[in-house]
Amino acid sequence: MRHASAPGVGDPPGFRIDDCATQRNLSEQGRREATEAGERFHRHGVTRADIYSSLWCRCLETARLLGLGPVTPLPALNSFFENDKREAEQTAQLRALISAHPAQRNLVLVTHQVNITALTGVFPESGEMLVLRPRGGKLQLLGRIRAGR
Repeated sequence: MRHASAPGVGDPPGFRIDDCATQRNLSEQGRREATEAGERFHRHGVTRADIYSSLWCRCLETARLLGLGPVTPLPALNSFFENDKREAEQTAQLRALISAHPAQRNLVLVTHQVNITALTGVFPESGEMLVLRPRGGKLQLLGRIRAGR
């Protein structure tokens, strides 16, 4: 899942990962999108999931607002928008995590557009979820769920 709506692109110069006040954060619309996504999960019987998130505040907040359980920060989900040298390593780490995850448990990853595009080739909108299934070392795209729809 790409984090919900946050105004702008990238982060302000000098932002710090440990200080939300220096980052681009969710708007009120973004908070509604994340809460509605969680409600959508619940309506379809998904009330718990293993949730991993980028350490960026907009991702952590999106993940928490889903209401599916504790959120585990995972550096492999951090944006490499400003440093594409990390793309291959982080994408490989995510593929390994997805492949090793037990099929009987729901897995939700909250991250950034660049990470999702590197992993799937899809350019998601803010708040969009991709439903994926691991198949023979690849990811099969089963569907896309856009925010607010």
